Amino acid sequence: MLAEALARETLDAEAELIDRPELHGLLGLPRGCRRALRRADAPARDAARLIRFDFHHTPHGWRISEANTDVPGGLNEASGVAAIMAEHYDGLAIAGDVAGTYASALLDRSDTGCVALVHATAYTDDRQVMSYLARCLELLGGTSVLASPMHVTWRARHATVLTASATDRPDVIARFYPAEWLCDLPVGCEWERFFRGCVTPVSNPASALLTQSKRLPLVWDRLRTPMPTWRALLPETRNPRDVPKGEGDAWVLKPALGRVGDGVGIRGVTPEREWRRIARAARWFPGWWIAQRRFEASPLDTGTELTYPCIGVYTIDGRAAGAYGRIARSALIDWRARDIPVLVPVRDESVATRRSA
Repeated sequence: MLAEALARETLDAEAELIDRPELHGLLGLPRGCRRALRRADAPARDAARLIRFDFHHTPHGWRISEANTDVPGGLNEASGVAAIMAEHYDGLAIAGDVAGTYASALLDRSDTGCVALVHATAYTDDRQVMSYLARCLELLGGTSVLASPMHVTWRARHATVLTASATDRPDVIARFYPAEWLCDLPVGCEWERFFRGCVTPVSNPASALLTQSKRLPLVWDRLRTPMPTWRALLPETRNPRDVPKGEGDAWVLKPALGRVGDGVGIRGVTPEREWRRIARAARWFPGWWIAQRRFEASPLDTGTELTYPCIGVYTIDGRAAGAYGRIARSALIDWRARDIPVLVPVRDESVATRRSA
């Protein structure tokens, strides 16, 4: 499967990049993150590596626009919403229980069943994702503590979570807090441990930021790790200043560490005023941006309008685990896109019979 091949290449590239600090600046990482990655400590131990690859169908086959290797979201929609919708369609089922599989993988690395769910507690959306994952852990017999990275302290490089109500020593940390945000935290909370030097396994370690960067293709030719699947599926990527004059309409501008489509500029799709602002930023600060060759996405006729779907395929420890769907009225999939369930035909006819009975 394409997503599994991409996952193998991604994890191999990250393992090499951790020890290639001369390339970190080319990836557009904040100075604090680059400094944390240069620490002499061993890389943070990982557990249950969760990645989501965003696929788009085109007249020339499947393409990916990016990989969410740091803190991929959508667990609620991929598992919970899809399961609710599947109950109303005979012969169809969810593509995979991503949240349940992820919870199981986290517990596999736990001796006591305690998992710390570290996230940006001020954001309702993030809290919903972690609360849903907490319920999945509970259904499997595990326990969880929901906390901010500010609540995590390190004793002999083991994580301890201090909250107003309790003190917990989790066996595993599930991080839903973007790695580039960590370097904005106070030095006293030792956020660098999420990158290097912690014994408690982290999913995902903050070193995932190395492959989260959309500038990753700019260092492919300097890696020993081959990237054949990435090269085949990702549109050509360049430094914005390397785009020939007069070809601006053929390229999409993206911030190196952008998420959820924020800051993405597509000429003719992005409002003109916003496009000019994005183009100016990419021209003035090219080290924080990339230009990705524009591809023609295949529209889907819903009967009332043409829409553009995006299928996010998850892998956990390199194995496909499920999918998350979004659909938009334009070729730009951003915060305005609608979540949709991804359902697949039930292969076992007896299951379909039981569900329709």
